[in-house]
Amino acid sequence: MSLQAQIMDEIKTAMKAKDTVALESLRAIKSELLLAATSGSGEALSADDEIKLLQRLVKTRKESARIFTEQNRPDLAEPELAQVAVIEKFLPAQLSEEEVEAVVAKIIAETGASGIASMGKVMGLASAQLGGTAEGKTISTIVKKLLS
Repeated sequence: MSLQAQIMDEIKTAMKAKDTVALESLRAIKSELLLAATSGSGEALSADDEIKLLQRLVKTRKESARIFTEQNRPDLAEPELAQVAVIEKFLPAQLSEEEVEAVVAKIIAETGASGIASMGKVMGLASAQLGGTAEGKTISTIVKKLLS
């Protein structure tokens, strides 16, 4: 089942349950998918593009929640975090830091990378291999740690 079909089914379920947070989150996903599909490239979205789109939505909401929390506005941060939980249901399971570290260590061993100058090469390979299963920030932190 495609992501758009899943989203439509979930929207119907959220409407029936009168779950406004889920409904708002799902409508945001649907909107982003439609914008990406009609961006003019003429190509359908691949699964990787859909995952990147969902990750971007999660990242912006987490950042908003962090800012609201810093400004002592938990009333605004809570809905953002609730939306993150809804959106994350459509993402693949995230790897733990230990699992990411194991994959990055393997890549470093295979490429023979040493020093921070090799970070770009390792990051490219790690991002391609880990895809949507780890955040870029987590990968970057682990690569820096292992190369320095």
